Amino acid sequence: MNTSRPGQWLTLAALLALAAVLVPLNEGRWSLSEDPLRHALALAATLSFAFVWRIGARSRARRRAPPQALPEAPSDQPAPDFLPIFHATQTGEAEALAHRARDALRSGGVAAQVFALETLEPAALAALPRALFIASTTGEGDPPDAVAAFAGRTLGATLPLASLRYGVLALGDRSYEDFCGFGRRLDEWLASQGARPLFPRIEVDDGDPAALDAFHRALAEAVAGVPLPAPWREAPFQAWRIARRVHLNPGSQGEAAFLLELSPMSGLMPQWRAGDLAEILPGHAPEALARWFEATSLDPDTAVSGADGMERLGLRLACSELPDPADVAGLTAQAVSDRLVPLRPRDYSIASLPSDGHLALLVRESRRPDGRLGLASGWLCRHAPERARISLRQRANPGFHAPDDDLPLILIGNGTGIAGLRALLRERIAQGRFDTWLAFGERQRARDFFFGPELEAARDAGRLAHLSLAFSRDGGQARYVQHLLEERADRLRDWIARGAHLRVCGSLEGMAGGVDEVLRRILGAAAVDTLLESRRYRRDVY
Repeated sequence: MNTSRPGQWLTLAALLALAAVLVPLNEGRWSLSEDPLRHALALAATLSFAFVWRIGARSRARRRAPPQALPEAPSDQPAPDFLPIFHATQTGEAEALAHRARDALRSGGVAAQVFALETLEPAALAALPRALFIASTTGEGDPPDAVAAFAGRTLGATLPLASLRYGVLALGDRSYEDFCGFGRRLDEWLASQGARPLFPRIEVDDGDPAALDAFHRALAEAVAGVPLPAPWREAPFQAWRIARRVHLNPGSQGEAAFLLELSPMSGLMPQWRAGDLAEILPGHAPEALARWFEATSLDPDTAVSGADGMERLGLRLACSELPDPADVAGLTAQAVSDRLVPLRPRDYSIASLPSDGHLALLVRESRRPDGRLGLASGWLCRHAPERARISLRQRANPGFHAPDDDLPLILIGNGTGIAGLRALLRERIAQGRFDTWLAFGERQRARDFFFGPELEAARDAGRLAHLSLAFSRDGGQARYVQHLLEERADRLRDWIARGAHLRVCGSLEGMAGGVDEVLRRILGAAAVDTLLESRRYRRDVY
């Protein structure tokens, strides 16, 4: 049977579930009561097979042919306890939460299964009795790249969804104006089609633990109907140390950029893949803390109690948002401690591989309107002393991994976006895959060509097929990375025809939009939408 990888995995999921019944029979155990959950899951998966295959069919067809007419609704309705969890993910966070929700629900006897939202056909949605949606928002209220075409064709359609019960977990960041924009649009559209919510929409601001706890409670009360295991928690931060920090672009017309090489204080190098992210807890500049304590007349050495026991107020404040001194005037040290809000971690693309012996970051200083350094970039680039302890944890970003085959790879980026692209290139070289094209843009070649000697050496050794460069401030007409693609349109078409994947990393404003516009002009809008939906075209932009 000629099936694509998504179809194979969907088939395998149902067959493995069926095996949960057949294996005990082979062992001579005929009683289904020995493990009722296992058999319930197997039965649900078997009865839902036609439905599951229908969802996967879109992914298979998308790889082989232009978009076709929507298929009819599946003739075999899913089992009553079958619960699909659809994720719309940009950096992998929504997908990770979908798998955690699936595991929790399965422990409560619910036959939950995870799917990418872009694989869902409207007709299949209309046949569902229940569904969960975990939806990220990217940019200013936009759906994730792979879901954009789905959103365009579905959220404007009219569907008979009166029999659907659903729940939405919307992920976003309140620093953006259209907070949780796509999750809200999805929820409002479902309700407008007659679907009824299992629980009110839950919105998560930058991984807020309280909101995730509320979602866990909703799963237990409104979906499973039984208590579920304790809510999941993110992995704890680990202690790392700055082993090396280098200013890479002295004299640049832009902000300073630093290469940081971090070593784990445990001495044990963890594993990650190229494309993954490092989450770092920032710290305050020492002078900022000193000014705050002077303004409040509080003593940083005062002992206060917290979730982890007693500690000095100064230590608590160092990893918390600084409250306005006027808002805490007259409060005791303990009262101030009780209202502190922890600092949120910042994400950075990892620029190295575990085999390099360190975790590398490329960080550009950012400045606030008053000229002061940004909190995280200021901490990493200026305030944290050499050998200082850095709180870091890795986060998988599977959507930005390179393909696990010998297909060509096109890497496109600007500025500090070269960090994640460098890791992808190093991984490809280590695997003996040299069919890679890197297009990179910055201001000045002499100042801002990050990792230049390394990239040129890879090209000269035949380990990087093409290195295309654009420097906008080197005189003459300004050229940007998107112009490199326009000038090499024939090569771009050829590589895409050969099955090339694209990874874009760098600035959301300017670069990402410019690259997308050029791709659509050269390849056609329909072809680019197909690349997005099939996840051959992925972006990590900020």
